Amino acid sequence: MNENPPFIHDLRRLAEKMNLTLTDEQQVYFDSLSLFNIKARYDDYKQSFYKLCTVEFTNDWIEKIKECRLWIKKML
Repeated sequence: MNENPPFIHDLRRLAEKMNLTLTDEQQVYFDSLSLFNIKARYDDYKQSFYKLCTVEFTNDWIEKIKECRLWIKKML
């Protein structure tokens, strides 16, 4: 199978395409995590997001992402 992955950054949609069953909590988490893709967003959104990214906020999300990565690897 030589299909290219879908060109989307919506993690919940990607999980659905992989037929992963997400809990309500995981759906909310994936939606929140998808907001981090700010490349195409407006400058005011980017600026408010950058202000939100304190060391504590960043470390918390890094830990959550590591846990999610392990879960995804286990599902594959």
